[in-house]
Amino acid sequence: MIQRFIELGEGYSDIYELIELAKANQHRLAHLMAFNTNIMDKKLTSLVVILQPTDPGNFQALYICREGIPNPKVIPNKRYELFQNVAELLNKNIIEIDVKPSTLFAEKELYYQYLIGILRMNHFIKPLQ
Repeated sequence: MIQRFIELGEGYSDIYELIELAKANQHRLAHLMAFNTNIMDKKLTSLVVILQPTDPGNFQALYICREGIPNPKVIPNKRYELFQNVAELLNKNIIEIDVKPSTLFAEKELYYQYLIGILRMNHFIKPLQ
């Protein structure tokens, strides 16, 4: 199985695309997630849509708007509210996880491998096969 993060942006106008991906693929929607982190004393959140693997092909897409949304527990904001609205519409809970910031990694790909490890370890996605 191939599990890959697909970065849409940092959550400005691309948040609408993330929401549309969740709604258009609700039959494949596995999880809606929020990764909370801290970058230079700024509390930020990445929003993630995880789809079930394709059949055939066994490809699992994890769409992300990376570290561009203020953490809603610190600064309530409209972008997170839109994500909450789609979660309610699709009858899903937003799963929150505290993670290290991407700035601690030399490459974005290493950061995404770190996140995939966390998701596998917590059984949000299937283990490596």
